[in-house]
Amino acid sequence: MKQLSFLSIVLLTACVTINIYFPAAAAEKAADEIIKDIQTTLPQEEPKSELNDWQHSFYKSVDAVLSAFISSAHAQEANLSIDSPEIRRLTAQMQSRFPGLKSYYDAGFIGIASSGLLTVRDAASIPLKDRNQVNRLVAAENADRENLYKAIANANGHPEWAAQIKSTFAARWVSNANSGWWYQTANGSWKQK
Repeated sequence: MKQLSFLSIVLLTACVTINIYFPAAAAEKAADEIIKDIQTTLPQEEPKSELNDWQHSFYKSVDAVLSAFISSAHAQEANLSIDSPEIRRLTAQMQSRFPGLKSYYDAGFIGIASSGLLTVRDAASIPLKDRNQVNRLVAAENADRENLYKAIANANGHPEWAAQIKSTFAARWVSNANSGWWYQTANGSWKQK
């Protein structure tokens, strides 16, 4: 009997539960970064340094020496990886598609549904010659958005996070929308930002 109770105690102490919480703040930051990258249509120039080559080399050397003696302090913070070949491929596709979608956002033909996916708000208001193009762009964008959420979850080793990532992105798409764009509220009504 004593052996059984001792064995029970050993087994109970061996059971360790590890709770891995969804990093919501990191997900919001990652979503904002991705959305801003996608919605950036103009190439941005790198700021030019006012230092000449020898000054730049000197400061770089001083930085390297100081870094060897002074270690960096980093706060422990939840991190969400958004860098994988699949994520880069999807965001590149979405970025190349964005200029085509922007005019339809601006005209109010498409909007951000409460799910974070795009939807055609009023097909009858879209000129007939543009309807097929709008539908193709919206379908392609929605497929890439769904795949992006799964790719981010998989890149972080937690495929079960896909729904939470989608929910986070849904809110962030609206937050990052331009003034005048339409979005759907939780109760299904449409509002213009």
